[in-house]
Amino acid sequence: MNDTTAPDLGSNFPTSAESSVSVDAAALKRAAVLVVDDSRTMRLALIRALNGLGFSNITEATNGRQALELIQSRPFDVMLLDLEMPEMNGMEVLVAVKTNRDWAGLPIIVISGAEQVDAAVHCIEQGAEDYLPKPFSPTLLRARVTSSIEKKRLRDLDRLRLAQLQAEKELLEIEKDKSERLLLNILPSVIAERLKRGERTIANGHPTVTVMFADLVGFTAMSRRTPPAELVGILNGIFTTFDLIVEKHRIEKIKTIGDSYMLAGGIPLAREDHAQAVADAAIEMIAALNRLNTANGTDLKIRIGMNTGPIVAGVIGKRKFTYDLWGDTVNLASRMESSGVPGVIHVSESTYEALKNDFVLEQRGITHCKGIGDVTTYFLKDRKTLVWNSPDGTPPR
Repeated sequence: MNDTTAPDLGSNFPTSAESSVSVDAAALKRAAVLVVDDSRTMRLALIRALNGLGFSNITEATNGRQALELIQSRPFDVMLLDLEMPEMNGMEVLVAVKTNRDWAGLPIIVISGAEQVDAAVHCIEQGAEDYLPKPFSPTLLRARVTSSIEKKRLRDLDRLRLAQLQAEKELLEIEKDKSERLLLNILPSVIAERLKRGERTIANGHPTVTVMFADLVGFTAMSRRTPPAELVGILNGIFTTFDLIVEKHRIEKIKTIGDSYMLAGGIPLAREDHAQAVADAAIEMIAALNRLNTANGTDLKIRIGMNTGPIVAGVIGKRKFTYDLWGDTVNLASRMESSGVPGVIHVSESTYEALKNDFVLEQRGITHCKGIGDVTTYFLKDRKTLVWNSPDGTPPR
């Protein structure tokens, strides 16, 4: 630094904040000020002037490198930085601070003589908060420093508000994600999307779907001798396994009622193989329940009924949405279950027609269904085994 005095050039660099910013005495006392100058005379002059203005938390650095070490070790509210220093000049310090994301918010007031005005202006263009000419006046010093501290305080508040808003936004996104996942647990995804788009009444006719009801036989009797927590745990394990099977075969769980499970294939999106998909799921559910019986030490059976035909599907309710199915097809599927045999899949004639080319089915005969009358029904056994007689034993192409 050059200790040669220079005329007061403060009038050439007015700031609007000089006359409007007011920082109380307590704030001045708390403000951390870093004075960086290689001239002990100038440092002492600045410190005395700052003390006289009410600043008491002042740290001094004799060179640029020491200044960077200090701001790395603790926070400051403003830096008074001399431009002309050996080893590392003020401009180099300014660039180092403003290119560091953690330090960039620190306001820097550059101090220079009359011959360094252009350099001071360049510093302001590079991010310096303000300029203080030498020799400085206490009034101008106070205005520059208090203005810079107030601006930093406002910027810090803005950053805090922004961080709070970002945190609130993230919380909203988390809650939105939870709500969407909950909605998807209740409704088919395409139906949930329609509700999110604002549709109020959702009802569609489907010309052909396959509906399945499954009821756990023996569960009510087991509930009389099993502790509630254990009972719910067993039922949850069974229905969770069924849920995974439903997901695997890309069919739709409609609901559970007590120990009964309802699903359908071909809704809400149509597919040609809906009956086959539901049949595969039904066969897999019986096998899964047998495995769970072995694991749980239980002896539950499952009675399954299936029917194929047209239905109406839609969403009912305002507070607790339910996606449900209506129509004769649903009623007959329910009757197929209630009039069936434990451990066997009982299907209607329409389902038989849809499955006969791919599955082994056995005619049961005429079955009387309450509210419907006598109908021809079948037992679904398994998928057909493909047999070929090629010379090399390979399947046909």
